[in-house]
Amino acid sequence: MAAVIIFLREWKDVLSSVWHYLNDPHQIGNIEVKITAVLEGSLVFVLALLLSRTLSSLLQKRIARRAYLDPGLRYTIARLAQYLIITLGVLVSLKLAFKVDLTSIAVLFTALSVGIGFGLQYIAADVASGFILLFERPVRVGDRVTIGMDEGDVQSINLRTTVVATNDRISIIVPNSKLVRERLINWSYGDPRARIAIPVGVAYNSDIDLVTKTLIKATEDVDNVLRDPAPKVQFLKFGDWSLDFRLLVWTNRPRIHTQIRSDINYSIERLFREAKIEIPFPQTELRLREGTLRLDDSDKFLDEDKPLDDEAH
Repeated sequence: MAAVIIFLREWKDVLSSVWHYLNDPHQIGNIEVKITAVLEGSLVFVLALLLSRTLSSLLQKRIARRAYLDPGLRYTIARLAQYLIITLGVLVSLKLAFKVDLTSIAVLFTALSVGIGFGLQYIAADVASGFILLFERPVRVGDRVTIGMDEGDVQSINLRTTVVATNDRISIIVPNSKLVRERLINWSYGDPRARIAIPVGVAYNSDIDLVTKTLIKATEDVDNVLRDPAPKVQFLKFGDWSLDFRLLVWTNRPRIHTQIRSDINYSIERLFREAKIEIPFPQTELRLREGTLRLDDSDKFLDEDKPLDDEAH
């Protein structure tokens, strides 16, 4: 029994020494740090992260019940709430761990601004653009966008990047500053209707009235083509090899504009064959005002009136 008491006393002394070591202040430069305080601050930061994700998810589900709010606005509110909780968690954790006040935080941001000026300006631009996208909302979650040669649906707008999923189910990671700074097409923004232009060229000997009627007819059996506004045909110009027309149709499902364009092209090709309307291809005509040409074995055009080099000698 005495041995047990001695063992417990020794462990008590060890635990007391460890506690004093963890709780005693340690000087790091001009900052006084306690290990227990750092652990408390880290615990608060982890709890803030978990709480922000949980509350953001619950808030998004709660707002989803309100039918008059579009998905993009629900996503924006949930994201802002998440960022607010994380910011408060960071401030509280810094206060607990390092006894940091607002003045020290201002100095810290001043130092960060110097670093941004030397090499982090692109990251800062992406973060600032992320807030612009969330507040101004030119691009929202669920929108159909075209960025350069890529087209897809916006899946998420994060702090620095935006994720766009293409039709091939490939995720494209786009910096937020590119969405704010460069030109993009948002097929879901504003008016849900969109106009689709389909250029068509026909041979010079074609009947333009028949071409116009055939193009209009090509839209009749195509799904998702609106009748109001009605399809329209424009005669654009006299091209080098063709008479250039443009078929204009309206749809209320612009996100599938590629499929609508394909369906109309199939219909145009079939009806043009039935009406014997020719779609020309680029070709070059060579006309001689005098003399004749003959082709030798090396596929070169030669003037028959001019002898070959071996015939001249």
